[in-house]
Amino acid sequence: MDTIKDALDNENIEYVLKEYKDTAYDGLFILQKGYATLFVRENDRHAVENIIETIKKSRYVVFSKD
Repeated sequence: MDTIKDALDNENIEYVLKEYKDTAYDGLFILQKGYATLFVRENDRHAVENIIETIKKSRYVVFSKD
């Protein structure tokens, strides 16, 4: 997520990141929902999808298929 956040910041794309980690439940929600949900404006959607695809194709990035 840090890589994606940095890329969005560099492109001046506004976003909201809702993380599901919670120290009180020791990561319980990460197992159910994944790490986080990324919200962007509809008109930025295609640019963000392209950024994420570029990052996924990067040689040293590990990602989930979800």
